[in-house]
Amino acid sequence: MAAPPNFEEGQSTYRPPRFNGQYYGWWKTRMHDFIMTEDSELWYVICDGPFVPMKTIEEPEVSVPKTRKEYNDADRKAVEKNFRAKKILVCGIGPDKYNRISACQSAKEIWEALQTAHEGTTQVKQSKIDMLTTKYELFRMKDDESI
Repeated sequence: MAAPPNFEEGQSTYRPPRFNGQYYGWWKTRMHDFIMTEDSELWYVICDGPFVPMKTIEEPEVSVPKTRKEYNDADRKAVEKNFRAKKILVCGIGPDKYNRISACQSAKEIWEALQTAHEGTTQVKQSKIDMLTTKYELFRMKDDESI
């Protein structure tokens, strides 16, 4: 993972690292560390998705989402985690990348959209690995070349 030649935003511990479209792997690692130091539960919201408060209905016994009026203090605090994580991610990207994530409703959706855009899907990654492996295996010195 290559680091950028110069830092635009410096090394602030109060502002999230800024992603300008380059060095995604570097930014991803720094953003993970920044979020974990803010509140480790925010990182779990990004990985697992937002908390949805549920209630159980008796006949038949089914779980359904609560309405906002039915939230208690614990529900509000848990729901708030998604918005805090989302705020940090949005503040960590530039305006040129904002259009890619503006329709995302959760922090998890934002993270996955950025990851897919800059790293590709698992299938794309495996395809790149296979292509480079094949290219390496077929690498040969030509007769007219010297070491």
